[in-house]
Amino acid sequence: MTSSSVVTTVFLPIALGVIMLGLGMSLTVQDFKRVAAVPKATAVALACQVLLLPAICLGLILLFDLAPTLAVGMMLLAASPGGTTANLFSHLAGGDVALNITLTAINAVIAVVTLPIVVNLSLTGFMPGSGELGLQFDKMLQVFAIVLVPVAIGMLVRRRFTAFADRTLKPLKVAAIVFMAATIAVAVFQERANIGSYAQSVGTIALLFCVISLAVGYAVPRLLKVGRRQSIASSMEVGIHNSTLAITIALSPALLNNPQMAVPAAVYGVVMFIPAGIFAFWLSRRTAPRESPVG
Repeated sequence: MTSSSVVTTVFLPIALGVIMLGLGMSLTVQDFKRVAAVPKATAVALACQVLLLPAICLGLILLFDLAPTLAVGMMLLAASPGGTTANLFSHLAGGDVALNITLTAINAVIAVVTLPIVVNLSLTGFMPGSGELGLQFDKMLQVFAIVLVPVAIGMLVRRRFTAFADRTLKPLKVAAIVFMAATIAVAVFQERANIGSYAQSVGTIALLFCVISLAVGYAVPRLLKVGRRQSIASSMEVGIHNSTLAITIALSPALLNNPQMAVPAAVYGVVMFIPAGIFAFWLSRRTAPRESPVG
């Protein structure tokens, strides 16, 4: 087994597992029940995430005439749930972090179904007759395993050993950042011969996609009279995707097994910090008007 295959078959699933375990250890059942307290904010954010973003991403792909494999990679990224980094940016921007945690939890569950659908439709549309199998039912089960099983274990640990979970959460967050950076590095390394041309062709669309996602995630809830703090939470959740998950699915030999499809998520994982940071700073500097939270 080559070092490259060891990384994709062993390291990446473990890295993602640690990230999702950390997410699970930050969640409780109350996070899911909180939906009842802010149903409107939750529903609007999820609609933006599940319906609007894939459509926006598709429009950008067609506008930039992206190569088929990179197009599928972009759609994979668009279908990925919000990343745990969204919670940090939401906190810095003055958003409702509790809502972020709720959205992240629900998104992880929904993505198990929506992500394979988007990927399979993308493969059919952009790579017809290519022989790519996509994410069929058995592979959907693997996505379920790498996304939800660690989250469930983390939630169980928090419920049974709360003090231990509280002590472990900070180191796991640090580990998640390290693993995210390492995952991006793996994707870049595997496509090192072409990364320059890929970054040139994907960099602009990845940056635009992030900017538009952040704007849509904030503007749509505000237009629908959702509270400002909840709209900030929505913006960060919608605008910051789990690039580690997208890269893992693209590189895994058991799933898509296509390094080129990992490139958009790898590029996005680097460039998204710029618009997310600027937007969070801008929001934090604005004077928040007096308002009652709107569900």
